Amino acid sequence: MSEKLPRFDENAPRPVAALDLQDGATLTRLVSVMRRLLAADGCPWDREQSFESLRKYALEEACEVIDAIDSGDRKAIREELGDLLLQVVFQAELGRAEGAFAIDDVVSGIVDKLVHRHPHVFGDLEAKDADEVLRNWEKIKAKEKGERGVLGGVPRSLPALTRAQRVGEKVERVGFDWPDARGSREKVTEELDELDAAIKSGDDRAIEEEMGDVLFSLVNLSRHVKVDAEGSLRRTIDKFTARFAHVESRVKTEHGGWGASGEANLALEVLDTYWEEAKAAEKAKR
Repeated sequence: MSEKLPRFDENAPRPVAALDLQDGATLTRLVSVMRRLLAADGCPWDREQSFESLRKYALEEACEVIDAIDSGDRKAIREELGDLLLQVVFQAELGRAEGAFAIDDVVSGIVDKLVHRHPHVFGDLEAKDADEVLRNWEKIKAKEKGERGVLGGVPRSLPALTRAQRVGEKVERVGFDWPDARGSREKVTEELDELDAAIKSGDDRAIEEEMGDVLFSLVNLSRHVKVDAEGSLRRTIDKFTARFAHVESRVKTEHGGWGASGEANLALEVLDTYWEEAKAAEKAKR
């Protein structure tokens, strides 16, 4: 960045208005900090970054926001949203350096989009409920994007379960869906039968394909019964992890650990006993 900026005073006062008076005015301070870091005499690490190198951090910070939301800790949510906002400002400043765009272009773009896609608020269109709002949103979005297609806006880099659920939501809004959960549940059984047949055949490629079909059908069923598939699996993994931690603790206490090479040196029946202890402890807490 060729522009020479005045040195940022990190000791300057940090006034923040009361909650009901906050209007985003402090965003300019974050932009100033980021521009200082990217200046010729700024931070060497920051100056080496690119859109490509920041890609993983954008994903990580978004995931940490999700973890904070799941925790219910409002202080953690505030902190993680700040980290995510940093990624927005950081990349906007990279765009400025390239002469492509900057932070005001980013903000202006999303403001214009929100106004245009909410004609029931900023225009004359009426929407009787949230479902109609979503249908109108998709119609407006389709017009904006031209020939991109109904599924063109679903990012390929989303976690697979989330992407599958978003695909289902998109096609549902144009009528390509089971009318209720019953058809979706029958599809799960059909796909499981096909998976069983593939496993019996020993065809690895067919097994992989049918496994994917089973997972996709389960995600569609989750959508029909109003369950977030990604969140549901995350919570199950957390539950499994907590229970296995108990199993591992008991193995260490009663048997001195898993063995010198980490091999399975205990009967499954023994491990199941410890697993049932963990489940009983969970039940007692509830």
